[in-house]
Amino acid sequence: MKILDEFKAFAMKGNVVDMAVGIIIGAAFGKIVSSVVSDIIMPPIGLLLGGVNFTDLKLVMKAATDTVPAVTWNYGNFIQVTFDFLIVAFAVFLLIKAINAAKKKEAAAPPPPPPPAPTKTKPF
Repeated sequence: MKILDEFKAFAMKGNVVDMAVGIIIGAAFGKIVSSVVSDIIMPPIGLLLGGVNFTDLKLVMKAATDTVPAVTWNYGNFIQVTFDFLIVAFAVFLLIKAINAAKKKEAAAPPPPPPPAPTKTKPF
């Protein structure tokens, strides 16, 4: 039981819970970015390049037969995933940059002035 209690204490620490929430939100963010790249960014780029749909770009290495499907090198999908990665990496870079700027502002803020010392008055 001691190992189970130790694991429970570890899993309930704030950092682990925060990390789990970050992973879940990151997975959802990845889906959004994939949609932005595939549905918003790549169609105009494909149109500018002559109506190319990047996910359809492939090199047939071995043609299909009646029983065996074709063996293809899907480089268009690779281009699509690379764009996804670059956008996610840039978004994470901007997020980290904003967090670091906020931390610098906190560190640069001067401490509040100390309260004034009590003054002694002399009787007349």
